[in-house]
Amino acid sequence: MRQKPTVLAREIVAKSRLFCVEELQLRFSNGVERTYERLAGKGQGYGAVMVVAMLDAEHAVLVEEYCAGVDEYQLSLPKGLVEPGEDVLAAADRELKEEAGYGAHELEYITELSLSPGYMSQRIQVVLARNLYPETLPGDEPEPMRVDKINLRELASLAQHAQFSEGRALAALYLVRDLLTQRGEFRL
Repeated sequence: MRQKPTVLAREIVAKSRLFCVEELQLRFSNGVERTYERLAGKGQGYGAVMVVAMLDAEHAVLVEEYCAGVDEYQLSLPKGLVEPGEDVLAAADRELKEEAGYGAHELEYITELSLSPGYMSQRIQVVLARNLYPETLPGDEPEPMRVDKINLRELASLAQHAQFSEGRALAALYLVRDLLTQRGEFRL
């Protein structure tokens, strides 16, 4: 196993309401020194969750919301922050109710994904939700989200959809499709 670089200095160089930019002075095992910057959370977060919610044996829930990073409405999976005192599965169920209007009788932790590990510290927990039922909770979204669906057989076309660009969501959908296929619960 490779030895991690030694952190020579660490400094917050910029802050916003949600993020901070941290500068790291690093020395690698071969003696080379570099300055890295990374986008980090504010430190008080409890993580985030993304939900692959199955409406039936083939269809997963998508939601449409305004995404300020790309300045357009995008389709993705229900997701959000884990609240203090909440575990990942409870957060997944709550976010699903807030964003898509469904609760889940069955919740299963799948994996953890990052977006850009070279530049960001944030990670998201992927949860499979099944046996859905209608239930809504008020959320923090500024407007109602449009709910859509995707057939797990059509993931390649989703990757080409003009309103879909989130790599983590696509990875989560493929992971769930492969898991369900391996278990014999889904056939391509």
